[in-house]
Amino acid sequence: MSLRAAVSVRRGTLDLQLDVEVADGEVLAVLGPNGAGKSTLLRVLAGLLLPDSGVVVVDGATWDDDGTHLPASRRSLGMVFQDALLFPHLSVADNVAFGLRTRGTGRTAARAAADDRLARVGLEGMGGRRPAELSGGQAQRAALARALVGEPALLLLDEPLSALDARTRLTVRAELRRHLAEFRGSTVLVTHDPVDAMALADRVVVVEDGRVVQAGTPHEVARCPRTDYVARLGGLALLPGTGEGRTVRVENGGVVAVAEEARGPVFAAIRPESVALYLSRPDGSPRNVWPVTLAGATPHGATVRCDLSGEVPLVADVTATAFAELGLTPGAPAWAVVKASEVTVYER
Repeated sequence: MSLRAAVSVRRGTLDLQLDVEVADGEVLAVLGPNGAGKSTLLRVLAGLLLPDSGVVVVDGATWDDDGTHLPASRRSLGMVFQDALLFPHLSVADNVAFGLRTRGTGRTAARAAADDRLARVGLEGMGGRRPAELSGGQAQRAALARALVGEPALLLLDEPLSALDARTRLTVRAELRRHLAEFRGSTVLVTHDPVDAMALADRVVVVEDGRVVQAGTPHEVARCPRTDYVARLGGLALLPGTGEGRTVRVENGGVVAVAEEARGPVFAAIRPESVALYLSRPDGSPRNVWPVTLAGATPHGATVRCDLSGEVPLVADVTATAFAELGLTPGAPAWAVVKASEVTVYER
């Protein structure tokens, strides 16, 4: 492992206890709600915050332990922030070359390295501009070039796409994915956006209240969420309960029919596209039919995402046309139907 960090930090109400490892060439995404400790971890790795205890080791070199604290200026790392944070009084090329110059690289060599890195991120010929002359996407590309120009052992990305508009975000995300695939060091990405994590990361850790609550590949985490926060990231309804054969009795008393045998403490997860809504109880004998109340509705791409309360709380995606035809408004009653085969069940 290129990066090993096992740190403890206590600040106010935050009690952070994290142990993470990242291999060379690997991208680890750290997901979690506000206040979970994600940015605190990044500050520790960057050398901007001294942990109360623990170790940070990169490529066999100790950056932090009980007797060592390597300052940020001596760490082999690059960092990209939510905002590009380029020096406004310097040219783009001088911004990219800044770190090399502070480490003693000569002006000519630093400028040549900066121009080369700018060309690799699609900003060839723009080195002479000032940051104010760049678009948001171009500024983030320049920030990435600045972070990578010194070939660091560790790359830290703090919400690098969140300040971009939706169209620019798609383009820069695709470019960032390409550059991360070429990067030979370890990368830690902090983000609130599950799409960024799924598109960019090899592994994901989810942090809540200063602890890792789930870890795995993006597919594993999305398919089998273990907390309500993780489930909500993917729009799933996560129902803790007890398996009783072909049914799961959820904690608030509702019963969910499932396609496979389930015993003991389990999660039942239901995707929003698996939920069908009706104004009256449907005919026939579907195994999962529940009365629900529309608690809220939010446009979600080409659909409307409906939060449904009831004995089995759910999330449903319906087309805007269907939503209008159903005449749904907050507080309106409806019936929800889910096929047993559409319910994913796994151990808690």
